[in-house]
Amino acid sequence: MTQRLHRIYFAPGMFGFGRLASYDYFAHLERAIGARIRAAGDEVATWVLDVPPTASVRRRAARFAELVARTCESEAESDPAKGGPIHLVGHSTGGLDARMLASPEVSLGVDDDQLRWMPRLASVTTLSTPHFGTPMAAMFATVSGQRLLYALSALTFIALSLGSPPIAAASALVVTIGRIDRALGLDIKMLDRATDALLRVLDDAGSREVRLYLDAIKEDQGAVIQLTPEAMELFQAGITDRAGLLYQSTASMAPPPSPRGWMRNLTSPWKTISHTIFATLYGITARLDERYPCAAKNAGAEAEAVLTRVFGRPPGARANDGVVPIRSQVWGRIAWAGYADHLDVLGHFPDEMSRGGGDKAHVDWLASGANFDRDRFAALTDAISDGMLEAARGRVSGA
Repeated sequence: MTQRLHRIYFAPGMFGFGRLASYDYFAHLERAIGARIRAAGDEVATWVLDVPPTASVRRRAARFAELVARTCESEAESDPAKGGPIHLVGHSTGGLDARMLASPEVSLGVDDDQLRWMPRLASVTTLSTPHFGTPMAAMFATVSGQRLLYALSALTFIALSLGSPPIAAASALVVTIGRIDRALGLDIKMLDRATDALLRVLDDAGSREVRLYLDAIKEDQGAVIQLTPEAMELFQAGITDRAGLLYQSTASMAPPPSPRGWMRNLTSPWKTISHTIFATLYGITARLDERYPCAAKNAGAEAEAVLTRVFGRPPGARANDGVVPIRSQVWGRIAWAGYADHLDVLGHFPDEMSRGGGDKAHVDWLASGANFDRDRFAALTDAISDGMLEAARGRVSGA
């Protein structure tokens, strides 16, 4: 069998980043997928898109195209179709970047030379992606919501890189978001004070790079309005799938927050804070507008069979992972479905196990009660990798 070099490109979502201040957002996913493909006898090279987290999907997709073109150029052949397979992987908004980039009819405003690699594209994988929008975007589109997005992004980095943020700073944010009402109103002054408390942690860490990342959220929020259910109708109308590609997705949800779940997290002050934040985000994401339900009219018999088998019955329209409704996450073939929150699927889940070989600890900050673990993560990454290998066999010359 011919050994292939798989080039895999990862795109982060709205809360995410690539590699920031020594923390690698995709480290667990890169390592797991790479190990699975190498075990099958092929080689892997990976890249992570460095892109403004809330820039418009079109701007992000253009940057995506430039990254692939730049990193393939040195090994491009006269006939790009004979090169190794290329795979695009996007988490959350990053999945929309990948779909837009792969769409045969989209205009990204890039030179044709930056798309010469397109015949080598074998698969598009989306994880927890809001293909039909998310109610969360409507909140972030407000003035107070923009500040909340900024604060939550800072909290995400601090929690994942430090393990947990200072309790006082996180508690201030909890008090603020606990006052969100049905009109999506927030006390802006209180929110700003909570954010300042979080940012002082970054000052102590001397993280100028993280500050620049957060400033990018303030400067360009083009994607926020684009992720509303109403705006995603336009995306679906204009973005088409490329023939011959494997499109695969993950579909996950967390259990609805409950008093019992809250009680389980009382053992740790940080878990209590985290679960409170998650419960608020879950409630916002569960809001339903019958006109724009964040779901396909018909997910298809195969998808419905998978969801029913995994969850015992088809998930309802309000079921979500804390950020994206599960019905909005389905696109193409469901590679994996299960209980997980928005960050679990990247390997950011609680795990007390310590392993050698340079494996970084799995750190969680969304105490969702999904009970995601190494076994589920292994099943998820194996399924994604198997899809990539299957797609490569169908597209690479000489396979």
